Amino acid sequence: VFEAIADPDKYVVVQTAPAVRAALGEEFGLPMGTPVTGKMVTALKLLGFDKVFDTDTGADLTIMEEATEFLGRLNNGGVLPMITSCSPGWIRFIEMNYPEQLDNLSSCKSPHTMFGAILKSYYAEKQGIDPKKMYVVSVMPCVAKKFEGQREELSNDGMSNVDSVITTRELAKMIKQANLEFTDLEDSEFDDPMGE
Repeated sequence: VFEAIADPDKYVVVQTAPAVRAALGEEFGLPMGTPVTGKMVTALKLLGFDKVFDTDTGADLTIMEEATEFLGRLNNGGVLPMITSCSPGWIRFIEMNYPEQLDNLSSCKSPHTMFGAILKSYYAEKQGIDPKKMYVVSVMPCVAKKFEGQREELSNDGMSNVDSVITTRELAKMIKQANLEFTDLEDSEFDDPMGE
C-alpha cells in the first residue's frame, strides 16, 4: 500500500468499513469502542491517499441490489430463501460445506467489492481518471476480505475491484510507521464519491 501511495502514476483511494472507526482507537490507547472516524479520515489523508471514502456507500448499493434481486426471485419463482453474500467467510463456508445451497446465495458483491467496482467505473469516468491507474484499498475488520479481494470473479474489464485489503491493525501499524500522533489529530470528513 505504501508503494502504491508513493507511485505518482497511481490514483490511490481507500475505503473503510464501519467497524474500523469503532476499533481503531484501541490501537492508540483509547477506550474500547471509542468512535474515531474524523481522526481516522485525517490519518488516511496524511498517509497520502488521494481520496478517503466510507464503505457505507457500497453497503447502501448492496442493500438496494439485494432487495431488487429478492423481489425478482419472489415474483418470478426464483430460489428462496435468498441468503446475503456480504461475508466472504460465510461464502467460503457454503462453498466448502454446503455447495447444494449456492443457488440460495445472492449474486450481489459484498459492499467493499461493489464499491470498488463503482470507483473503477462510474467514479473514474466522472473524475476523468484512467481506471487502470486507480488503486483501491479497503480497510476491513475481517481477514477473510483479503481472500475475497483476490477472487477472479470479483473483477471487471480485467481489473480487480479491490487491489489491496488491510485490517484495522494493519492500518494502525501504517499510522504508527508514519509517526502520526493519532490522538492529537483534528477531525476531517470522508470524501463524497457521488458529489453533492
